[in-house]
Amino acid sequence: MILLHSHTNWGIVIWETNMGKKNDVWQGTLALMVLKTLETLGPLHGYGIARRIEQTSGERLLLNYGTLYPALLKLEQEGYITAEWGMSENNRKAKFYRLTRAGHGRLKTEAREWEETAGIIARFFAPEEEV
Repeated sequence: MILLHSHTNWGIVIWETNMGKKNDVWQGTLALMVLKTLETLGPLHGYGIARRIEQTSGERLLLNYGTLYPALLKLEQEGYITAEWGMSENNRKAKFYRLTRAGHGRLKTEAREWEETAGIIARFFAPEEEV
């Protein structure tokens, strides 16, 4: 399991594992996971978003809420998500986040760019084809 703590360092987010090992993850990866989660499940509160990301990762990621909530605030300020207060399943007041039209567009763009980047990196690990 990896415990995610973010520290911005030259445009890259550094994630620290629970074993003290640090992994570099491109900035925006958490935002992409949040946007995709909201697209898939619809409006959710922060705890629900965190749990879904943890479940989707096969419990290999454990989100630090000090990392998640600033990311949610930034996405809200950028207009990619909106938030409104409601009641959680436990009858507690909770802020529910929803993807906006701009958020759908950003997700589409980010997903396409992520796939292109992953394809480029994959070429470095694939055997060269004969010409």
